[in-house]
Amino acid sequence: MADYKDIVGSKVTVVATNPDVPTAGQVWYNTTDNVLRYDKGVTGAAWSSGGNLNSGRRFLAGAGTQTAALGFGGGPPVVDNSEEYNGAAWTEGNNLNTARMKLAGCGTQTAGLAFGGASPANPNLDNESEEYNGTSWAEGNNLNTARRELAAAGIQTAALGFGGASDSDDSESYNGTSWTEVANMNTGRDELGGIGAATAALAVGGHPTNANNELYNGTAWTEVADINTGRHAMGAAGTSTSGIIFGGNSGTAEAKSESWNGSAWTEVADLSTAGNGGGSGNAAPNKECIYFGRSPATAATEEFTAVGTVAVD
Repeated sequence: MADYKDIVGSKVTVVATNPDVPTAGQVWYNTTDNVLRYDKGVTGAAWSSGGNLNSGRRFLAGAGTQTAALGFGGGPPVVDNSEEYNGAAWTEGNNLNTARMKLAGCGTQTAGLAFGGASPANPNLDNESEEYNGTSWAEGNNLNTARRELAAAGIQTAALGFGGASDSDDSESYNGTSWTEVANMNTGRDELGGIGAATAALAVGGHPTNANNELYNGTAWTEVADINTGRHAMGAAGTSTSGIIFGGNSGTAEAKSESWNGSAWTEVADLSTAGNGGGSGNAAPNKECIYFGRSPATAATEEFTAVGTVAVD
């Protein structure tokens, strides 16, 4: 009889603790509880209310996880507010150096990155880039191409910025010091969703309203399976093989959420309240993410929790 390696092509991984962000279909043996487990993707799922932002707004950016999130910028009017979330409540932190909205963000609560947007000094396009260390924001080197309504993927020291107004296909990578032009997307767009890492990212949807989905492998962008409902200004989280998008604008405010397993999108639980232009903790896995603020300017926060990892009897 064929064993697991003969069928799948690899052995079952043996670990002492469950993976932080398993991918759909991943199998492992946990030596601590002596159980074989696998991840069956996002199945049972629900959104629930979290603590409100101190300052209600839209078109803000986010970073971090469901229990350690960072929200910054937004408007109207354009603000420099920065807030931290601990899984229950938001606390005011030190402000951005440059107030702006329609900016991009990525990283973690203690190592965040904010770039691009629209500021009072540059209401159409801004190239500012700032880094957060858990206490304060510091100016970094600017983007090569100023823009707003762009998307982000990655962490503070290895980030990717792509798209933006007006229907830009431009992509730039950040190494913690400077921005470098890299391969352009196949379809230029703004208000798109960004998921994943600097060398394994998804560019999802966007404006003009579309369902396009592109995968970046560190060298080039490739068209992959479209989302089910074309939209722009949505929230996004996860990885390039286990992602999720939620909310957005398809011509009307959306509450729909869709989960990505690396090859296709599947409808999962809707947001409690439809909306677009909110911030999301994009460092979070697709099974535990957060969405805060949205249009019209609101302080609401919602938390997503899904059941994915199961034990094999």
